[in-house]
Amino acid sequence: MRVTASGQILGAAIDGLDLARRLPQDELDSVVRLLGEHGVLRFPRQKLTARKLADFAARFGQLEINVANAYQEPGIPEVMTLSNIVEDGKPIGLADAGQDWHTDMSYSKTIAFANVLYGVRIPRRNGRALGNTEFLNMQAAYEDLPGEIKARLQDATALHDFNKFWEKMRREKGSSRPPLTEEQRRKKPPVLQPVFLRHPVTGRTVLYANPGYTVRIEGMPERESDELLAFLFEHQLQPKYKYAHQWSERDVLMWDDLVTLHNAVADYGPAEHRLIKRCQVMADRVFAADYLSSFPAEADGTDTR
Repeated sequence: MRVTASGQILGAAIDGLDLARRLPQDELDSVVRLLGEHGVLRFPRQKLTARKLADFAARFGQLEINVANAYQEPGIPEVMTLSNIVEDGKPIGLADAGQDWHTDMSYSKTIAFANVLYGVRIPRRNGRALGNTEFLNMQAAYEDLPGEIKARLQDATALHDFNKFWEKMRREKGSSRPPLTEEQRRKKPPVLQPVFLRHPVTGRTVLYANPGYTVRIEGMPERESDELLAFLFEHQLQPKYKYAHQWSERDVLMWDDLVTLHNAVADYGPAEHRLIKRCQVMADRVFAADYLSSFPAEADGTDTR
């Protein structure tokens, strides 16, 4: 395993691992540590089937089956297709470009730990790859918050709603998303999450609120909540926290949903085809006590859990 840090606020490339084989536990543990440290990991030059992608991702936690179930891999519902390709008048995947900043599964009672994506087709123009995936570092954003805001929100919770983001995407130009059905809404009711979350592996605090799903701070008057959320959103979207991944075919990109927000850049047209396979890893395993025992405190006494 060879690790090359990006030199930016997030990101590292890992060479020397073949994700199509079953990795030993020590290598998986190294990936988790590196994910906590760098937030975003790139595994270049992989060769995966949808089944192999799901097998790799499932080593880190339970895989989510998305409520928008029209774009699942046949026979492997844990693998979702993200694409702008249309065949016989029907989209073959869920278009993810231009989705704006968000954290996947913050609207779920069991939140997400990581995303694992595999680039099958990447659009290019004049030799340049299009459709970057951008990230923001929420550990750094928390650390830079004013002390009075940290104290004020130390034990606060906020409501996250899946429908907020879904409706925003339906309003995007060219969107083919239907409204959520009543059954889908019942499966994804709004949930409360801590505004500040302690990362289970690093032990560091992150800002766990995002413009995509967070709708209000619990127990506050509406105006006060709106103003405070507007401040948090403006703060976390500062360019100094941003990192952009430029895709190549056969990249596996894995990011930590506890540390990052992400956004897919919509800089390509309908004839510039993009095809990504995606798995969503839930945080059931990474918060489990027996799992955390493999990540002891560092020698200098720093609690990395």
